[in-house]
Amino acid sequence: MSLTGSMAALSVARRLVKSYFCVKCLDKNVHARLQTTTRMFCVSVSRSSSVDVPKAQFTDTEVQDILTKITGLDLEKVFRPLREQLTPPKYKLMTDTELEEAVRKAEEQAKHLLKMPPVLPERKPINDVLSEDQMLDGMDTAKYVFTDINFNVPHRERFIVVREPNGILRKASWNERDRIIQVYFPKEGRKVTPPPIFKEENLRVVFEQDRHEDVLNQCVVQFEPDSAEFKNVLMLTYEDIEKHGKYDLLRSTRFFGGLAWHLANGRRIDGLLVNMLQRDLMQDAVRLVRLFHLVHPQSESAQHAQRQQATDLDLLKIYAQYESNRAGFIELAVQNYEQTKALSSV
Repeated sequence: MSLTGSMAALSVARRLVKSYFCVKCLDKNVHARLQTTTRMFCVSVSRSSSVDVPKAQFTDTEVQDILTKITGLDLEKVFRPLREQLTPPKYKLMTDTELEEAVRKAEEQAKHLLKMPPVLPERKPINDVLSEDQMLDGMDTAKYVFTDINFNVPHRERFIVVREPNGILRKASWNERDRIIQVYFPKEGRKVTPPPIFKEENLRVVFEQDRHEDVLNQCVVQFEPDSAEFKNVLMLTYEDIEKHGKYDLLRSTRFFGGLAWHLANGRRIDGLLVNMLQRDLMQDAVRLVRLFHLVHPQSESAQHAQRQQATDLDLLKIYAQYESNRAGFIELAVQNYEQTKALSSV
């Protein structure tokens, strides 16, 4: 073979080797990109699947069922005598059948009295300006309120406007609407101006007397359930209950379900859960954890409970392992309950 032929063959061989390494490098890059794309796709699917899990709402049937059951039904507490002038008690002779019927009616009435106030989103402020008449600017120093007082108009749809001293005509604010509606359509127990008991400094004094239920009962009468004032009073009351562990003050009242809902949304059910375990309310504790999982379906304990199809005491064990700050007490309470149950079945 000539020198020229050898050089040509060597050049071709170099090109082939170079092409091989280029193809191999390209193959590695493509493979790496495919792996990265696959990982990103899996992560995306995992995140989207967790986000798509719907969060439970207060009005959901299962939520209402849980809150109703953990509220309890203590007839003596529901029908305890009010603080009023004492009257002689009335006695009535009954047969066993009549007594059973009277108890059944009392339970039905108690369930009605324990109906929870609604939990609604806070109403949006009203800032609608309808017109501005500069010719009326300074004509008077007082505001003029114009109200539709037809009886067949729902209060939420009632047209109420205010003419400002500077000539601006606007829709009435929520506070103005509440006061005007109370003037024309008085609601029993409600004041035109909220009583001073709802000021925070006064609430602290009332809370020291353990009159949380009285505050909430008056709050339901005085404010609309979607008003800022209503939500603020409820929040302060629930926070004081949680701070001092006075959960029993609201048990078997129409506000206990709202307290549990408030704590579950804030991921702070440990105190109430321990209180239930201390009172041997094991099934209520299980229901409370179930409520937590409905409200926080993306939580670690909810995911484990779903994968294991956990029920009953297993829910408590999973919650204690992955969520609770008082896991030791919860696990010990569950262990004691299981031992007691096992001994009683022997």
